[in-house]
Amino acid sequence: FKAPSTDHPALYRDLLRTNRVHWIAEEPPAELVREKMMECHFRFRHQMALVPCVLTLNQDGSVWVTLVKPARAITPGQFAVFYKGDECLGSGKILRMGPSVYTMQQGKNREEGPKKEEIDKIEPAT
Repeated sequence: FKAPSTDHPALYRDLLRTNRVHWIAEEPPAELVREKMMECHFRFRHQMALVPCVLTLNQDGSVWVTLVKPARAITPGQFAVFYKGDECLGSGKILRMGPSVYTMQQGKNREEGPKKEEIDKIEPAT
């Protein structure tokens, strides 16, 4: 699939799954073990802005990452790196991704494509 533009909703996702995460300080963080979920930040490209997210721990040590705002051009094989404040918590390779914003919009309005104003609402990740 080739998106018609660099900001097309098909390029945006807000859910991804990693392989087993390599945790740096504690394996895995106590809050994540206790609550099964944890708010933190993540990035998947070296100098991109940190994106707020919620991690959900899976039995096998992998995590589902739910982003507060959809991010552009997440690709399997990239590494998701997790942060709490300035501290790097660890990282995991991105294995799978949830449906794109475009796919979810199609589900909401099967008969009509996304309206221009809906597409304009999705801010490009910088």
